[in-house]
Amino acid sequence: MGNGLVTDETYSRLMGFVAGTFSGVAKNTVGHPFDTVKVRLQTSQGTGRFNGPLDCVAKTLKQQGVRGLYLGFTPPLVGWVIMDAVLLGSLHNYRMLLHQYVYPSYEKLPLAGCVTAGVMSGWTVSFVAAPVELAKAKLQVQYDAKNANYKGPIDVIKKVYGAEGIRGLYKGLISTLIFRSHFVFWWGSYELITNWFQTHTKMSAPAINFWAGGLSACFGFWTTAYPSDVVKQVVLTNDKYGSDFKSWRMAVRDIYTQRGINGFFKGFVPSILRSFPANAAALAAFEFVLRTSGAKPA
Repeated sequence: MGNGLVTDETYSRLMGFVAGTFSGVAKNTVGHPFDTVKVRLQTSQGTGRFNGPLDCVAKTLKQQGVRGLYLGFTPPLVGWVIMDAVLLGSLHNYRMLLHQYVYPSYEKLPLAGCVTAGVMSGWTVSFVAAPVELAKAKLQVQYDAKNANYKGPIDVIKKVYGAEGIRGLYKGLISTLIFRSHFVFWWGSYELITNWFQTHTKMSAPAINFWAGGLSACFGFWTTAYPSDVVKQVVLTNDKYGSDFKSWRMAVRDIYTQRGINGFFKGFVPSILRSFPANAAALAAFEFVLRTSGAKPA
């Protein structure tokens, strides 16, 4: 696939990032309304504002219309494109590097390599994700347009940076690193489910990518990572928490004190409902672009 200007390997590495941008568009288009409901339920604990996900949807539509479900849409639209480009691009590159230098005798990267690449990509994208998720979360918990603190994602970034500097923008870094450490379960289960479908079914490659992406995200990732996501959202939307590990532990304690163990699963239903279609579409798009571009597999 080399054209004289770039080698096949370089082309394949670059295409990982290109494919990730398509993943980001697909994920955000499908998943943002679910995410808004999830964040509102996570951050309204103890207020009595919502009785559950359906009540949250109904009240949001009544008070703010469909637009209410897409509040904070711009930062994740831009953010998911960048984040998925970094996440899946680095995932593809880590897979290639591990296959080349750690598992050179293997025809295909083994499960341990897939898991290692997944966690490393999660930590890598955390440095991009932290300020994006901060802007998104702060916009999603604005309930009254007339008294809104922020006009949009750029306004969030400007005001947070003006008040707290770069440290304020990275308030959620520790939380997002902990949250994305659960990628060990996502990418491990994605590989296992993909292999099972390839061995036991006659489904097409896009169909396998779709189902493996959705199932691994739902049952491999979110069922284990969800409590960490609740803690992350609480840290991001509450000014009393700082950016260090001590604040993360404080948020854990506060959630447990106020709501018990159930507090760590507030908003779980919309999250799971969002997870399957959003991640199934995202990974199907990612793998499709890689496959049709002729990029070298890991």
